[in-house]
Amino acid sequence: MKDITISQSVRYVGVDDKTIDLFEGQYVVPNGISYNSYIILDDKIAVMDTVDRRASDEWMANVEAVLDGRKPDYLVITHMEPDHAANIQNLAEKYPEMELVASVKAISMIPQFFNIENAGCRCRGVKEGDTLCLGAHTLHFVMAPMVHWPEVMVAYESSEKILFSADGFGKFGALDAEEDWTCEARRYYINIVGKYGAQVQALLKKAATLDIQTICPLHGPILKENLGFYLGKYDTWSSYRPEDEGVLVAYASIHGNTAAAAKQMAEILKAKGAEKVEVMDLARDDMAEAVENAFRYSCMVVAASSYDAGLFPYMDTFLRKLKAKNYQNRRVAVIENGSWAPSAGKCMNELLGEMKNVTICGSMVTIRSTVKPETVEAMEALADALLEK
Repeated sequence: MKDITISQSVRYVGVDDKTIDLFEGQYVVPNGISYNSYIILDDKIAVMDTVDRRASDEWMANVEAVLDGRKPDYLVITHMEPDHAANIQNLAEKYPEMELVASVKAISMIPQFFNIENAGCRCRGVKEGDTLCLGAHTLHFVMAPMVHWPEVMVAYESSEKILFSADGFGKFGALDAEEDWTCEARRYYINIVGKYGAQVQALLKKAATLDIQTICPLHGPILKENLGFYLGKYDTWSSYRPEDEGVLVAYASIHGNTAAAAKQMAEILKAKGAEKVEVMDLARDDMAEAVENAFRYSCMVVAASSYDAGLFPYMDTFLRKLKAKNYQNRRVAVIENGSWAPSAGKCMNELLGEMKNVTICGSMVTIRSTVKPETVEAMEALADALLEK
């Protein structure tokens, strides 16, 4: 078990998973993922969430080591997603007198996943403002529906000023991964929670009324210092404001000509003073990172080949993912390529037109197979339009 200090009474019993390749079956996690779980030791003992079934044995050993022969009185379930809830039945069967504490919605979901004997008698449904006294520690429950499931709640422990934040403030990566918090937390947030910005904003307003000194998420490191930084990032991300002034140039190319145009467009943008320019190949680079960067920067260029009288599939997937995550409040320029009947631009414009407050800048550039001098001239004008304040 990792030696992670929260306090004498609040203990970490989570597990790092470095064998997983895709989180939620789609997100590449080169540095693994942590499944966080905690135990509050007091007159009454509360286990705070469980872990994924991939880590069941190690987690159960951690729990037993911290309990040291005592029995938990409560299992507090803040989120029913299987990467956090898979061991509810295992713990309930091992400790048949333990009570399950969760939102009413979460309790209604328990039978969908488990067959726990006398579950109805063992569940305590809580609502906004309810408390659970453990002795010196008291948990205050705050409902957080659609952050990012409908049953989610967070729990604030008032004596030590700890927020058990469910999936909020989580990140990809095992706890011993030496990496910057922001990049993997942003990729995690945008791709998993990003659709529900309004709900995150509502939760942040509730959190602002609490004196929080420690944040204990279900993924990623425990946060104890400079909490204003983390809260500020979540405020930016959930309000769909650009985090950085800059341009993502995202391209989908068949034979390399559209790729060459995209890279040339990036150089034009840099020459015209763009503060940051990042180029991504949608066929080869991590799609989740491309989605993350689209939200990160204030502007975007999409460049794609025409394909089957439509749009090259990687760009189509990318734009549909942006739409699904509520991409908005950005400036976008469009470059299409087509050897005989260009169709990519029409498709891209239609998909972008379905997004909120996305401004299509300048005149779309159409490439006929390869970049010509007149194409460069058109890209120069498009860059001016995109960067115009």
